[in-house]
Amino acid sequence: MSSATRTLISPATLARPRGKALYWTVFGAVVVLFALAFIFPVYWMVTGAMKSPDEVARTPPTLIPRHWHLGGYTDAWDLMQLPQHLGNTLVQAAGAWAFQLVFCTAAAYALSKLRPAFGKVILGGILATLMVPAQALVVPKYLTVADLPLIHTSLLNSPLGIWLPAVANAFNLYLLKRFFDQLPRDVLEAAEIDGAGKLRTLWSVVLPMSRPVLGVVSIFALVAVWQDFLWPLMVFSDTDEQPISVALVQLSQNIQLTVLIAAMVIASIPMVALFLVFQRHIIAGISAGSTKG
Repeated sequence: MSSATRTLISPATLARPRGKALYWTVFGAVVVLFALAFIFPVYWMVTGAMKSPDEVARTPPTLIPRHWHLGGYTDAWDLMQLPQHLGNTLVQAAGAWAFQLVFCTAAAYALSKLRPAFGKVILGGILATLMVPAQALVVPKYLTVADLPLIHTSLLNSPLGIWLPAVANAFNLYLLKRFFDQLPRDVLEAAEIDGAGKLRTLWSVVLPMSRPVLGVVSIFALVAVWQDFLWPLMVFSDTDEQPISVALVQLSQNIQLTVLIAAMVIASIPMVALFLVFQRHIIAGISAGSTKG
């Protein structure tokens, strides 16, 4: 016997013209308020770069610039050397993404499908690192990167100083493992019957089925490197090699506020564009992880 779902407003009331009007009014107001809450800060930052320095510091602030100045964006592009630092960030983020995708996927596949000896113990140790504050790992990571064990070479002022520590991402590894655990066993057994080895099964069967979660992991990996500040600040003492997050702080001492705001707008464009392009994959990955199993 099915029980009717109780709601705040009964279906009979919603079926009436007055009830429908009230419902859509409240619904529209909530949507508009949430949209303003997310869009208004972006609008404020974009238009703030188009104001004069005096207008930005004025109290009360102006909602719309009285005089539109686009020179803040061109000044930020030239004075703060944004092309160079954006290029540095792109190289660091792309390398960290590639390393994470290769090694985290391989480790997650091994723990999920190959069932190695002491696999649960290894997974428990990996998950235990999530309980350690990131700040507590900064000094050991720096000492390791400054003098790499066995090789005794320094990775400071090198993209490898960003790429290699990024591989040890327990959250992404666990996310991939949980997704691999939910893959149909019949498909993998069919691949084995056809003569596919473990590596062939991973490449031809598992990875094509894992596109949603790989998209989510890719977004997490890229955003983590793009917005990180403390670790790149410690790794890159050479100003020319610094990413955009560090360069904005280092070069903002003698820069006008409008130019700094314009630089922050430009620095945020790649991540916004990345989300808009791959938002379908992000949503698909989240929904796939929540409905399978």
